[in-house]
Amino acid sequence: MLDKLELLLALARERHFGRAAEACGVTQPTMSAGIKQLEDTLGVMLVQRGSRFHGFTPEGERALDWARRIVGDARTLRQEMDALKRGLAGEIRIAAIPTALGMVASLTTPYRARHPNVRFTILSRTSIEVLSMLENLEADAGITYLDNEPLGRVNTVPLYHENYRLLTAPDAMFGDRETVTWAEVGRVPLCLLTPDMQNRRIIDGLLRQAGVEATPQLVSDSMIVLYTHVKTGRWASVMPARLADALGLSGAVRAIPIVEPESSHAVGLVVPQREPMTPLTAALVDIAKKVAAEINTGM
Repeated sequence: MLDKLELLLALARERHFGRAAEACGVTQPTMSAGIKQLEDTLGVMLVQRGSRFHGFTPEGERALDWARRIVGDARTLRQEMDALKRGLAGEIRIAAIPTALGMVASLTTPYRARHPNVRFTILSRTSIEVLSMLENLEADAGITYLDNEPLGRVNTVPLYHENYRLLTAPDAMFGDRETVTWAEVGRVPLCLLTPDMQNRRIIDGLLRQAGVEATPQLVSDSMIVLYTHVKTGRWASVMPARLADALGLSGAVRAIPIVEPESSHAVGLVVPQREPMTPLTAALVDIAKKVAAEINTGM
């Protein structure tokens, strides 16, 4: 049954029979037959039938919860047995919000020093996508906001608090200031993240509190795109202080603290709420706790 549950999870991720079949390396008839066999085994309809995928039945949604649990436990079992034989090895997949990508190396570098046979895949995703990937077993861990929007069934390790800076040229509007207000930020020609990003929603909310609406002249889902525009001296942006430091500010760019209102949001590691954790995930959580302790003590 395990292989059929894997097919069901793929269908939940792709929402399309053809793409799900391709992701599993099988033909579409094999995919359809596998789902039908699972339905026959369970004695219920799992998928709303039609010329294309229309969604899951209520029984299908419940079966998905069990599929995630069973497949996740099976993967944990295989990984733990493998770790007992030859030590920690394999691949760990981390999905991170764009503003936290500069933090990832603080986790992966000590991890690799301890476990050199582990490989990493780092993916830039929105906060909603991070949680979806964890739920559908597409990622082993995520780095995202912890205190701004619902997280669902995850365990968390707080890492740091995100504070905001206006990135702008020294000779641009407010470029010579030591601090700026959010109301003043609203008067600057900004380039910001796209509206599907939680960081953008936070910034929009802070500007709204200051009585202005965000009207960026350029949006992107890449912090690198935003930063390279700021470096031209003709644009400004709002970025977390830690990310600005990670990008390495040049003399052409200043990072000015934004006040009135001052705001910060917790960012941390999130992992599936599953016991026992996979050995790869448990090792990452252990490292994250040590990194968080170092950050909090200023080391």
